[in-house]
Amino acid sequence: MPFNDGSDGFPSALKLLIAGGFGVGKTTFVGAISEIEPLHTEELLTVASVGTDRLTGVEHKSTTTVAMDFGRITISQDHVLYLFGTPGQERFWFMWDELSSGAMGAVVLADTRRLEDCFPAVDFFESRGIGFLIAVNEFDSSCRYEADDLRSALDLKPDIPIMLCDARDRRSATAVLISLIHHLLASRARR
Repeated sequence: MPFNDGSDGFPSALKLLIAGGFGVGKTTFVGAISEIEPLHTEELLTVASVGTDRLTGVEHKSTTTVAMDFGRITISQDHVLYLFGTPGQERFWFMWDELSSGAMGAVVLADTRRLEDCFPAVDFFESRGIGFLIAVNEFDSSCRYEADDLRSALDLKPDIPIMLCDARDRRSATAVLISLIHHLLASRARR
């Protein structure tokens, strides 16, 4: 990954992943914040996915990401964020290894109606030493929980940030990415 003159140690191009379970809002998140028309690799759900894709809580979902979503945010002339949304279903997880190559950090979107669906993403990033935070996408019909309860349910270390978000809202998605970058910089400083 290219670096600037090294004075601040911040890469000039920063690759971030947006991960989580099926239907949690990854495509929506990338679309809400990208300055370019996002690249989506979505396909229609078909009868072939019956019994494979659990639609609990997302019964009206009609498409699924089969490879990735891609978006870009220019911070300054010298700093650009590249966002890669991962596919959520287990049958497409083989893409995660490729997408995570060179990633500086990740947002793990969580849905409290299906909290267990973010366990694989948490395990994936922990096992690879990729810094991440949890962003709870507050769906209208979801239950609200305290951060400490979520931390306990997800068995997270105390330094992993947990925040609430609305993946449809640009400001909310921006706040999540700002928090992630602060977390990554603080983790780097502790090393």
